Amino acid sequence: MSLQDEMLAMGRRAREAAAALRDCAADERSAAIRSVADAIRAHEEAILAANAEDMGEATQHLDRLRLDPERLAGIADAVEAIAGLPDPVGAEMARWKRPNGLDIARVRTPIGVIGMVFEARPNVAADAAAICLRSGNAVILRAGSDAFRSARAIHAAIVAGLEASAVPAAAVQLVPTTDRAAVGQMLGGLDGTIDLMIPRGGRALVERVQAEARVPVLGHLEGVCHTYVHAAADPAMAPRIVRNAKLRRVSVCGSTETLLIDRDAAPALLPGIVAALGDCELRGDEAARAIVPMESASEDDWRTEYLAPILAVRTVGGVDEAIDHIARYGTGHTEAIVTEDAFVAARFLDRVDSAIVMWNASTQFADGGEFGFGAEIGIATGRLHARGPVGPEQLTSFKYVVRGQGQVRP
Repeated sequence: MSLQDEMLAMGRRAREAAAALRDCAADERSAAIRSVADAIRAHEEAILAANAEDMGEATQHLDRLRLDPERLAGIADAVEAIAGLPDPVGAEMARWKRPNGLDIARVRTPIGVIGMVFEARPNVAADAAAICLRSGNAVILRAGSDAFRSARAIHAAIVAGLEASAVPAAAVQLVPTTDRAAVGQMLGGLDGTIDLMIPRGGRALVERVQAEARVPVLGHLEGVCHTYVHAAADPAMAPRIVRNAKLRRVSVCGSTETLLIDRDAAPALLPGIVAALGDCELRGDEAARAIVPMESASEDDWRTEYLAPILAVRTVGGVDEAIDHIARYGTGHTEAIVTEDAFVAARFLDRVDSAIVMWNASTQFADGGEFGFGAEIGIATGRLHARGPVGPEQLTSFKYVVRGQGQVRP
């Protein structure tokens, strides 16, 4: 069978599985997700062995790729948490009655078949599977070469879990090759069987999907996230937040990449923040370098997602200048302000047009699990359909259900 024929067959199986999922009750899908979590735990040895092979060949994104017993347990726990979330399918979003007696309801429905292309994060296979099952969608997964063995082992566990449930195993399929042509087939929609594409990876992957897809795309671009330390920041709180926002895990998309700090307050606040950052490499503007020794920042530094212990530092003349910097250089992901001034915080939260805006909290909370979604498929940085962490509710559409008593339109 040619790759094209194999991909088309996967699409047909996914479409059939999506139809079967519509007939599955919420508790049946919950049981299937719990079965998947149990299977991931039962397949720990095989998954970690596959991950060790991937790690042995990897040259980059090592932290994103690495699995260990603790991380794998966290993946299984996240899947199980999704089973306990409220089921969005069939939920009434709104309901009203017209003067003519028509009863109109807007009701959540599954999107159908999701195409998910991801790179170096093997946990995405489990998260995407569970979120799609919770929202009643079938999913076709395509893992990058870096994480392929790990994803294949996780998928084998998912299949084992589904086979012990009432949900068809074809509801979660994995493309069995790293051939880039398979991505091209998915972007073409597989003869109308894929309803939505979700890329999760670097800029090159996302831009390719957005440029070539012939179906709608839910985009997840880079996380050039900012933390703005205002002049009224608590001097004990600011270093703690900035350190966590940058260094808790430097490889996640919610890691702060640029620190903005009020110019007049920087002499008092910046030394304590720098001390908290330890060995983190700093690249600053002239005013920041005059306070604390650091490398000189270039224009490119304001646009860079380092995913490393590197932080750009820029002084600003107040909240409006911070907002303007974010609008120019940010990617619409996550931004935070640290201040005790509620008026300034309100202006920042209102004016910054990113998917997530925070007040006195670390940008590393930009995560579906931390939002109570169990996990996430990604952080959507566009403005249509969904923004921020994409959980089960964000993978539904809706339809209108109209109930009448014989009305006809005059």
